[in-house]
Amino acid sequence: MDWQLEAEKRQENMLKELQELIAIPSILSDDATEDAPFGKEVKRALDWFLEKGRENGYEVKNVDNIAGHLEIGSGEELLGILGHVDVVPTGEGWTKDPFGGVIENGKLFGRGAIDDKGPTIAAWTALNLVKDAGCEFNKRVRLIIGTDEESGFRCVENYFQKEEMPTMAFAPDADFPIINAEKGIAALIFSQVYSGKEDQLISFKSGDRTNMVPDLAKADVEGSLSDWRTEFEKFTAEHDLVSSAVEENGKVILTVHGKAAHAMEPDDGLNAGVMLALFLKDHLTGDGQVFTEFIADKFYGDTRGKAFGLAFTDEASGDTTFNAGIMRFEKAKGGKVEVSMRYSISYPFDEKMADYQVEGFSMNIHSNSQPHHVDENDPFIKTLQSAYEKQTGDKAELLAIGGGTYARVMDKGVAFGMLFPGEKDVAHQLDEFVDINNLTKAVAIYAEAIYQLACNKKE
Repeated sequence: MDWQLEAEKRQENMLKELQELIAIPSILSDDATEDAPFGKEVKRALDWFLEKGRENGYEVKNVDNIAGHLEIGSGEELLGILGHVDVVPTGEGWTKDPFGGVIENGKLFGRGAIDDKGPTIAAWTALNLVKDAGCEFNKRVRLIIGTDEESGFRCVENYFQKEEMPTMAFAPDADFPIINAEKGIAALIFSQVYSGKEDQLISFKSGDRTNMVPDLAKADVEGSLSDWRTEFEKFTAEHDLVSSAVEENGKVILTVHGKAAHAMEPDDGLNAGVMLALFLKDHLTGDGQVFTEFIADKFYGDTRGKAFGLAFTDEASGDTTFNAGIMRFEKAKGGKVEVSMRYSISYPFDEKMADYQVEGFSMNIHSNSQPHHVDENDPFIKTLQSAYEKQTGDKAELLAIGGGTYARVMDKGVAFGMLFPGEKDVAHQLDEFVDINNLTKAVAIYAEAIYQLACNKKE
């Protein structure tokens, strides 16, 4: 079967379905109900996929309104394909409608286009290709849809308390060729030990998710605009920052814009909170000064934990990274910094974290997801390599990443696409997009993989 040709035939319908899914603003929200634990729009995106499964003859199951699956085939073994329909907030500064699915110059734009609605639609299209080609399945194949990948994996954690663990699985939510190793991910919370030494800082806010580099930071400070403007404008000009300073209701509001990026590589972005703290630390006293100095000293020019004394790297997975994703300060309360730590596979986490202390702050490990690894000689890995190489003609090298995908919750799971080698990663960024030709190519690769893994081969 020429999977590439068949994928091209279905490209128009695939793009239409992706536009429908992107049009649903499935961001974690506060409008949660018993029927929509992560918000009505997130639930609507899940329902959209489950309804597609029913329309196409799959066995469909909704698991507590936070995950679900579409299943086909028969057999004792289960091949899982795990995608997610929740997306991160859009941020400010898009030039396209983030939920419009606009197509321009061979790209489809929208929040979730590459993370992870586009790749999940590609896997869905591939599964339909294999089904419609008359595959005699020797395994059950289950497309599992999650709704909380961007905020803690609560969806799949709950799902696998009630549903069968796949024999093998892949998540189309990262890079090609194959990611068989994922770093550990720990959420660290540094809480300021409040001393009561007040100063000009009234409040400080930057970031909403630890898995994103914040692209906006705001601080309310006491004083008049004339007290702040000259030094602030000098600083932002030196660092080439987009910023503003306004006086309002008896206070001055300082704003700095940065560049969003995924927390797995903070250096791909510009942390607005760190930059604003870098300015403020030299213009404050008291608790506000301690808070901003902590941020600036620990994170400015340092995403590898050197200032913390926690730097580490290994050959299998590279550097340990630290992203200050959420920064908050309130006068008379003190501050808090929430950090996403992506640590190397061989990192001695327990040893390093035992009794770890930072002066002026308490440190709490809010969560810790252990590193994940599947042996390179496993037959599952070899089959995925074969599928990739057959459809691309390129060697299927094995990779390690700092991102966290659903693969890490599997007994035997890997991340498999769909960002191709050398392709720009725009996940979590403004004007996120998916390259349409690459989306179609991914369909062919996934179809080949499903065929080799779960179909009886015709003589």
